[in-house]
Amino acid sequence: MQTTDPALLHLTRDPVMARLIAETPAPKLFTDYEDDVYLALLESIVSQQISVKAADAIFARLCGLFPNNYPKADALLALPFDDLRAAGLSGQKVKYVQSVADFSLTNRLDRPFFDPMTDEEVVQYLLPIKGIGRWTVEMLLMFVLDRPDVFPIDDLVIRQRMMLAYPERTSGLTGKALYRVLHDIAEEWRPYRTTASRYLWRWKPVANQ
Repeated sequence: MQTTDPALLHLTRDPVMARLIAETPAPKLFTDYEDDVYLALLESIVSQQISVKAADAIFARLCGLFPNNYPKADALLALPFDDLRAAGLSGQKVKYVQSVADFSLTNRLDRPFFDPMTDEEVVQYLLPIKGIGRWTVEMLLMFVLDRPDVFPIDDLVIRQRMMLAYPERTSGLTGKALYRVLHDIAEEWRPYRTTASRYLWRWKPVANQ
């Protein structure tokens, strides 16, 4: 592979990752929401445990309840519970989006605030919000804050693809033993684990068997 991309130059030192990258279309490099962490958190809650199509429809209906299609925190908190439910949110998700809105009124969520923070500091800052877990913050780090070295090991697809790509290192392993080996493999990808993860998501292992 001929490339000047430092991430790819580094990752292809791993022969397995080099083959995977060669077989996989380059992931689209973009950030979502133009650094709007607040809106990204709301969307992440809406999308939990439902299809992308359903999530997009519900989020559009939610945003449509507000002026300029933007659910400002004070307006969201003032909206009746039943109106939020009518947009398609479950009762639990209503509480979660309200938690995001409430948090945003007393805590900063702007990009300049996060830029000097480490990835783990961002995780710990946002975890107190109801409905927001580590995986959600890792997705925000990767796709909104554009952090280059995030390894979302709790993502099921990432684990499954790594096990398919590295069978000789992962065969028969489960639980903590598997996690340790996956972390060891990913250590070789630093400081570009975000790029490696994006390739793993896009890789089609069935076509390579």
